[in-house]
Amino acid sequence: MPWLQLRIQTTPNEAQAIEKAMLSVGASAVTLEDNEDQPIFEPELGETPLWNHTRVTGLFDADINTAKTLQRINGFYRKPIENSHWHVLEDKDWEREWEKNYHPIQCGENMWICPSWISPPDPHAINLMLDPGLAFGTGTHPTTFMCLQWLAKQQAQDLSIIDYGCGSGILGIAALLLGAQNAQGIDIDPQALIATKNNALGNKLSEDSFPVALPQATPDKQYDMMLANILAGPLVELAPTLLSLMKPKAKICLSGILATQKEALIEAYQHQVNFTDINEQDGWVCLAGEKLSKNVI
Repeated sequence: MPWLQLRIQTTPNEAQAIEKAMLSVGASAVTLEDNEDQPIFEPELGETPLWNHTRVTGLFDADINTAKTLQRINGFYRKPIENSHWHVLEDKDWEREWEKNYHPIQCGENMWICPSWISPPDPHAINLMLDPGLAFGTGTHPTTFMCLQWLAKQQAQDLSIIDYGCGSGILGIAALLLGAQNAQGIDIDPQALIATKNNALGNKLSEDSFPVALPQATPDKQYDMMLANILAGPLVELAPTLLSLMKPKAKICLSGILATQKEALIEAYQHQVNFTDINEQDGWVCLAGEKLSKNVI
């Protein structure tokens, strides 16, 4: 069954009122999008900024009366809405549409990230089979890809790993397939913990090799390697926590950092970390190095 989309071009000040009006008259979903090319990379904590030119799109059943629906939205909004257009959205199996565009990714000489529904291009390589579900981390984004590239070059044999902000579990699973002894996944999103468990099992890893937990349940121990692909703001705030979870001389890989934020990240960690590997791709940076054996004052 097709759907109808009502698209309204508006400003940040009006967007939320229009969203509320759409939901009040029966919209199945409402999305707010950039109507021009104005990136918002990382808001401040507690902020939800919108674009200067915002498009609000409401999804409605195809059998509605469009004129009456728009009239009711105007009533809730309390004034006529300009720049509105109705569009037909053909019904699709969106999960299959996504699957068609997700292909194996080579991120090391001998390591591939493969969708779970596709046979690996090189059956003799280390193949991480992935079904990310609703969690972040497929290997396609530069932040994840650079972490995987760095990880593929490391000697992970018998190391203990912590994947802080594990998302789909892609980094911790990669470390385990490269020979790590065990990995601990931490994430604030319960959906991510479910995805990590499922992906670990999909790669024939035991639950004991990759336990997961919310941050408040992080085990009180130290690890040989820290992997954290989050965002710059949380990485700075979490610096004391992440450093406390690392053994002396532990390896560390941080990503989710814009090039303009690199110096702030280095400053937050340099009293305990020597960053020796700094990579950049498409405006994103990955910082990797080693924890010092003792603090530098």
